[in-house]
Amino acid sequence: MTRTHTSSNNRFAFMTVTVLFFLWGFISCMNDLLIPKFKADFNLNQFQANLVQFAFFGAYFLVSLTYFLISASKGDPINKIGYKNGLVLGLVVAGIGCLLFYPAAETKQYALFLGALIVLGAGLTIIQIAANPYVTILGPEETAPSRLNLSQGINSLGYVITPLIGGIMLFGSKEIYTSTGGVDAVKVPYVGLGAAFLVLAVIFKLISLPAFSQEGKVEAGVKVFRHKHFFWGWLAIFFYVGSEVTIGSILINYLADSSVMGMPEDTSAKYLSFYWGGTMIGRLMGAISLSNIRQTRKYIFMALAAIGATAVIFANATFKENLTHGNHIPLPAILPYMGMVVMSFLFFVLGRSNPGKMVGLFALVAMALTALSMGSNGEIALWSIIGIGLFNSIMWSNIFSLSIRGLGKDTSQGSSLLVMMIVGGAIMPLIQGALMDAFGVRASLSIVFIGYAYLVYFGFFGARADEVAGPSEACVSSGH
Repeated sequence: MTRTHTSSNNRFAFMTVTVLFFLWGFISCMNDLLIPKFKADFNLNQFQANLVQFAFFGAYFLVSLTYFLISASKGDPINKIGYKNGLVLGLVVAGIGCLLFYPAAETKQYALFLGALIVLGAGLTIIQIAANPYVTILGPEETAPSRLNLSQGINSLGYVITPLIGGIMLFGSKEIYTSTGGVDAVKVPYVGLGAAFLVLAVIFKLISLPAFSQEGKVEAGVKVFRHKHFFWGWLAIFFYVGSEVTIGSILINYLADSSVMGMPEDTSAKYLSFYWGGTMIGRLMGAISLSNIRQTRKYIFMALAAIGATAVIFANATFKENLTHGNHIPLPAILPYMGMVVMSFLFFVLGRSNPGKMVGLFALVAMALTALSMGSNGEIALWSIIGIGLFNSIMWSNIFSLSIRGLGKDTSQGSSLLVMMIVGGAIMPLIQGALMDAFGVRASLSIVFIGYAYLVYFGFFGARADEVAGPSEACVSSGH
């Protein structure tokens, strides 16, 4: 990939676009709060409640498929309108989706909420199709996984604070997670989020960002599947997103199940911060591990990042506990979690900054923790399912970067197809919901176990199926 760089402009662009990673992390995690709320307010079973994720992530599939079909027949749209305009368009659509929550709440129709989630998901899809490859080309190709891990770490921060901030937005500070005020509670938060998206769209339209375009003529046709490693990565995105979203969606119900812990919803909700926070810890360590920082300093910075991120997660969770129950979480209570943070650090060392090897190793641990979650109860079940979040951490960034490496002119088409496979977050929770209704919550995790088994294959074998020698010729800077 041939690029010319203006370092200061690229740093500004990277920081600016990373704001969007935070925002879509926040809005995506709000779904985990909507599921139990809608389940109670509309008297739904688990399959029906999980339609929240089906609508939201189903939009990823529909929009990405449309994008792919356009690029196959007429050439890549992002290359024609530019990454910046792609981001602006996505922000506008997402803002409209948020604003549609108001009429849905006014009419109290579950179907209208699902429609609003489809529009919101469509906007975020457009943002992701533009933002993920944009981050990878804002610098040298060899450090692309590091940049994407850092952006995804900020994305995870949105997930970490959502259970608290989103809970207060939906239920109020005094009765967080226990309010029965009905669906009217979503009006103000989502209208506010809609306004924020639209304001950001105006800001992005006005500011100057580096522009990139592909070298030579952009040809129509389906060319990207000629790269074998891309095909395996395409499937890997499906199983990774599906597995991660499935666990986040059922975590509260899993811990509430009498065969697991029988934990009340207002108590279990705080553990969402630990689950999603684990991805933040790993992604920050991954960004450092895959960077060009001197080896002697990497492990020190990784340890500091892990300690700092864990402290943020714990502070957020214990504040939520104090807000809900008037007490704090004792530090010894999270020792199992801290032990898994140390274990994830050791697996980074074993991975030796090799993106594919790290995916394989982390997926192996996630498989083991899933099996433990299926066969245990009590504290073991609690920390095993939460610990999976730590080992989800580097999956998206490494799979995405490995999959589009060396695609050249096919990069944007490949990006759209990878984002399309976020549909795993729509399909796998539905399968899990049906399994849960039929066989129970622990048996339903078998679909997640299968997902991580595939990721083990991709990390160790699929990512190396089509090694690309030499630099690709995807894009060249064309100024501002």
